[in-house]
Amino acid sequence: MALSEIIITRAIIDRFSQKFMEYVEVDTAIVGAGPAGLVAAYFLAKAGNKVAIFERKLSIGGGMWGGGMMFNEIVVQEEGKEILDIFDINTKEYEPGYYTADAIESVTTICSHATKAGAKIFNCMSVEDVMIREGRVIGLVISWSPVEMAGLPVDPLTITTRNVVDATGHDTEVLRVIVRKANIKLDTESGEIMGERSMWADKAERLIVENTKKICPGVYVSGMSAAAAFGCPRMGPIFGGMLLSGKKVAELIIAGDQK
Repeated sequence: MALSEIIITRAIIDRFSQKFMEYVEVDTAIVGAGPAGLVAAYFLAKAGNKVAIFERKLSIGGGMWGGGMMFNEIVVQEEGKEILDIFDINTKEYEPGYYTADAIESVTTICSHATKAGAKIFNCMSVEDVMIREGRVIGLVISWSPVEMAGLPVDPLTITTRNVVDATGHDTEVLRVIVRKANIKLDTESGEIMGERSMWADKAERLIVENTKKICPGVYVSGMSAAAAFGCPRMGPIFGGMLLSGKKVAELIIAGDQK
């Protein structure tokens, strides 16, 4: 059979348009497809939540993708290993309480499980603003990342959602928009973004899970966004806290939706 370039083009445009139209209204919009965002998407989608992830980069995986300093191995503690075990990701004990896993296997496997559970990932899309009604975030304003990078004067589009998860990592991109443009105080000590502190793996791994929570009406923080929002230290290339944070934020949203 001869292939037609026009049919190929139509297939891509038609199928993507159908997918995007279906996800302009969602239960949960996750911003950032790093480990916390992917794990959250998996547990939410598995529970029947309609989930879309918006990732500004072409690739997914966030900091986990490169392991530590591009040595593509990651470390997790006992609790983090339990999350990797859910996805049947291979781990090896290095010393008691320390387990290693291949970064590429970890990212691709979690991503596969999340999408097969029903979550949709829209890559190369940036969140440039939020929609707020009566003091609550009810949607995201999105554009193509290349448009943002080029500084082109192109108007964005919007999606609506009951819940937003800022899983954008160190930059807390969604929270920064809210603080800059809306008269909303965050549920932090200062009411603002506290800022990330210097590395302290043990303390950071505990606090990142503790500070995974709703931070303002309609918005949750997870992963390194939780660390940066609440002034916690960074943890470096140990990823158990990220995985546990993703699971916790999913559980919080599910519990909140059931009220």
